[in-house]
Amino acid sequence: MCFSATANFVGSTVLGAVGVVTLTKVKHRRELLFASLPVLFAIHQFIEGFVWLGLDGKLSPQVTHDMGAAFMLYAQGLLPFLLPLSVLLFEPDGKGRRRMLPFVAIGVGTTLYILWALTAYPTQIFVKGNSIVYINDATNNTAVAMLYVLATCGSLFVSKERPMVIFGLANLTILLVVMAFKRYAFTSLWCAYAAIASVIILAYFWKSSVRRPLRYALPL
Repeated sequence: MCFSATANFVGSTVLGAVGVVTLTKVKHRRELLFASLPVLFAIHQFIEGFVWLGLDGKLSPQVTHDMGAAFMLYAQGLLPFLLPLSVLLFEPDGKGRRRMLPFVAIGVGTTLYILWALTAYPTQIFVKGNSIVYINDATNNTAVAMLYVLATCGSLFVSKERPMVIFGLANLTILLVVMAFKRYAFTSLWCAYAAIASVIILAYFWKSSVRRPLRYALPL
């Protein structure tokens, strides 16, 4: 996130509260992974707070490296898989879930490649323009970026649930803005603003509590 460790820690606390409230609205186990996203984003932002502390010289280089690796693990390694999977689980019928399968497959492939890249190539972490920059030579290319966007946003756009489409549109808009103005800090900034956009998830669970749980055609 921009500015400082304090911004990350404060943001993480707020998002954590949003996440806890969201989880209290869950009415079926199929909803759980999607409802957990705000909490996961909160943990993610909390981790980046320690990256800031390390870059400010308040933590050892080893701890800074480990926190940066943990941040990248979720941001690039796990999110492309977790997000489409969470939408697939949420879909109420077989037809909706089949629509999600290509995005889950893309997410799995992207995740496996990025996890390999993060272990095979060193990641550079530094501050530029009040933002943290994460650079890995194997993931910092257009092809990986397109697969990443397709996995994380694509499934949201084909969901039958309108709030998911809105969440996807918000994330895509944020992504395009970040790419236009601060592409070098994409990983940090997009994750931060996507976390903020997760308030949409809380709004959905809150407003839809009367008609949920959805009528699932098959048991999990």
